[in-house]
Amino acid sequence: MPGPTPAPRNGRRRVAVVGVALSDCGRVDGPTPYALHAQAARRALADSGLDRSVIDGFASAGLGTLAPVEVAEYLGLRPTWVDSTSVGGSTWEVMAAHAADAIAAGHANAVLLVYGSTARADIKARRRTANLSFGARGPLQFEVPYGHTLISKYAMAARRHMHEYGTTLEQLASVAVQARANAATNPDAMFRDPITVDEVLSGEMIADPFTKLHCCIRSDGGCAVLLAAEDHVPDTAKEPVWVLGSGTSVSHTTMSEWEDFTVSPAAVSGRLAFERAGLTPADVDVAEIYDAFTYMTLVTLEDLGFCAKGEGGAFVEKGRLLRDGELPVNTDGGGLSACHPGMRGLFLLVEAVRQLRGEAGPGRQVVKPGGRLPQVALASGTGGWFCSSGTVILGRE
Repeated sequence: MPGPTPAPRNGRRRVAVVGVALSDCGRVDGPTPYALHAQAARRALADSGLDRSVIDGFASAGLGTLAPVEVAEYLGLRPTWVDSTSVGGSTWEVMAAHAADAIAAGHANAVLLVYGSTARADIKARRRTANLSFGARGPLQFEVPYGHTLISKYAMAARRHMHEYGTTLEQLASVAVQARANAATNPDAMFRDPITVDEVLSGEMIADPFTKLHCCIRSDGGCAVLLAAEDHVPDTAKEPVWVLGSGTSVSHTTMSEWEDFTVSPAAVSGRLAFERAGLTPADVDVAEIYDAFTYMTLVTLEDLGFCAKGEGGAFVEKGRLLRDGELPVNTDGGGLSACHPGMRGLFLLVEAVRQLRGEAGPGRQVVKPGGRLPQVALASGTGGWFCSSGTVILGRE
């Protein structure tokens, strides 16, 4: 059992990411989601070099009736701090913010965040259908009868941005093209063959204006992130990546309550994260942004302050998002090309840490002018249909 949690020095302890890992990803037909959780957790713990006895906090969502109790039991953990916050794709950035606060305050020593899903394999084996339903009760009862699907909500928002600011289909398509180019050098990416803007535009229409390649892929996979107090950093196997700041925000659940389709809750979570980190967008060397659809990348870049509102279309052009571009974004290929087994937010944190450590591998590692490694990375997750956002800023010493 974990020992007592030491009292924080000077009121707050620094918090670091000390271990990250992926489970097997892509097309994974054999293991259960529980097995993917366990595989990722073991690998992240090995990556940290710490003993499992230091883990006294656990966070998980999306699996089991009593998440995270069931998953913790499967992993043989008995945590004294838990989090099961579930806000869609931003879940993991929100959980990371919660965990960092708990560790800093002395409520936990080391918190394991873990996720796993067999979304692709379940459909292939007909264990479930491809349709995603959030139910028809509560506020959603006013939209469900009209067939207002999740993807159609993103599509409507994209169309509004196009109407307001002149954003073009070609600019949205360029997001998918650059994501695929980044995936090309990632051996774990599910799709690596290059694509063109014309191929994106001429694909099967899913929800106007989104063709198939505007939409994330469906894969299997899992990952894990271990955060720990500064007290444990001397015992870790690798250099720590410090949590510099974080912010969370929720916006709406019904489209009628969304004041502006062209503004996501990242406008709030990003501002808070930068304020708490004492940094600005200009300080960020690499950004990992939730990209279930191409429009998500574009509007989140605006809302985080990397460009002005309405200028996202122009910003994503001319290769700015490539690994060697002005602002490398989704350097593993993102949900559009690498993997998307469901709530992908935890994968953003794994990739951000690997880039800061210099572990991304040949052809994929971001190298800044002068040959230096990235010093600051941002991970921004989005949940629902821009319903929630979590932004975490990470940095090297």
